[in-house]
Amino acid sequence: MSKRDYYEILGVSKDADEKQLKSAYRKLAMKYHPDQNAGNPEAEEKFKEVGEAYAVLSDAQKRGAYDRFGHAAFENGGGGGGNPFGQGGNPDDIFSDLFSQVFGAGGFGGGRRRGGPQRGADLRYDLEITLAEAWAGKEETIHVPQAVPCTGCDGSGAAPGTKPETCETCDGHGRVRAQQGFFTMERTCVRCSGKGKIIKKPCKECGGAGQVREERKLQVKIPAGVESGMRIRLSGEGEPGDQGGPSGDLYIFVDVVEHDIFERDGPNLYCRAPVPMATAALGGEIEIPTIDGGRARVVVPEGAQTGRKLRLRGKGMPSVRQSGHTGDLFVEMFVETPRNMTARQKELLREFCDCTGADCHPESEGFLGRIKRFWSGDADEHHRPN
Repeated sequence: MSKRDYYEILGVSKDADEKQLKSAYRKLAMKYHPDQNAGNPEAEEKFKEVGEAYAVLSDAQKRGAYDRFGHAAFENGGGGGGNPFGQGGNPDDIFSDLFSQVFGAGGFGGGRRRGGPQRGADLRYDLEITLAEAWAGKEETIHVPQAVPCTGCDGSGAAPGTKPETCETCDGHGRVRAQQGFFTMERTCVRCSGKGKIIKKPCKECGGAGQVREERKLQVKIPAGVESGMRIRLSGEGEPGDQGGPSGDLYIFVDVVEHDIFERDGPNLYCRAPVPMATAALGGEIEIPTIDGGRARVVVPEGAQTGRKLRLRGKGMPSVRQSGHTGDLFVEMFVETPRNMTARQKELLREFCDCTGADCHPESEGFLGRIKRFWSGDADEHHRPN
C-alpha cells in the first residue's frame, strides 16, 4: 500500500514554515498519543505516521530530498539515500527527541517526569458568608477533609522496618519502553503504576498508600470588602506531595449571599425605600438601616418623585482592590400610595384634588398635552424628517 504524503498527514501546505509544522505536529501528537488512546491500534498507527512525517519535514536536508524524490528518497538506493532518521542514525529515541523539541524538556504530558517527587493536588473549599460579614471581614474556622502523611510509616507506605524497593521492571523510572519498528513507544510501568517503587510489605495503617484521610481545622482570615467569586489561596495547605514532593494549595472560593435590603454593585450598595405620599409632597425625613447595623436619616426634598436617588457617602462596602476606599449607599425612593383609608381621609383627599391645578402635577399635564397632539396628528407632523 502506498504511503500517504507527509504534508497531507500533518495537514499543512508544501510551503509551510517551521512554526506551522511544529504547531500541526503538536496538535496531532497530542490527539493520537497512546497515553490518550489506550488500546486503540488505529490511533497508535496514526501517531507513528505523524511522527515519521514530522521527523522528515522538520529537517531541512531531509525535507529537500523528500520534495525532490518523494518517499523514494528514503528507500534503500533511493535518491535521498538512507532512512528518514539519517544515515547511521539511531531511531530508538526519535519520539523522545521530538517531544523534547516540541513539548519541552519533559516531553508529552507537561514536562513532569514520573517516578520522582510530585507536587500534591490543590484543594477547593466553598465558603458562604453574609453581606454584613463581607463588610466587616472576619476570621473563620473551616474543616477541611484532607490526605495527610501516615504517621505509622512516615508517609513511605511500607511497613515499619521496611522501605519501598526500586521497581525492577522500569529500574525506578516509572516508565518502560517498547521497540516497534523504527519507533520506541514509552508507557507507564504497569508493575509500579508509574511510581518507580514497589512496596512488598504495605503499612497496615494506610494500606501502602502512605497517606490517610483526616479532617483538619484551619483559621481563615476573610478580608473586609470581599466579593462573591473571589478566592483566597492558602499556600501549602492542599494535598501532600508524593515521594517527598511539595504540598498543593488550598483555594477558598467565597460566596456572599443575597441581602434582604441591600443590593451590591462593587463597593456601592443600593436599596429601595418607601416614602409616604404626604412626605414626598411636603418634604421631610425617612429612616433607613445601614450595613454596619446602624441607622441613617435621609432628607426627602419637597415634591420628590418615585425613582429619585439619594446618596449617602461612605456608607457602602470597603474595597479590597483599593485600600482605604469605601463605597456609597444609594437610596432609591418610591412614593407609596395610601390604602385602607377612612371615609374622612378619602373626603380630605377629594378636597385636595378639587383644589389642585396643573402647577401641582407638571408631569401629568405634559403627558396629557403629548396625548392630545398624538390624537390630533400634530405629533407625527412635529417628528416628520425634513
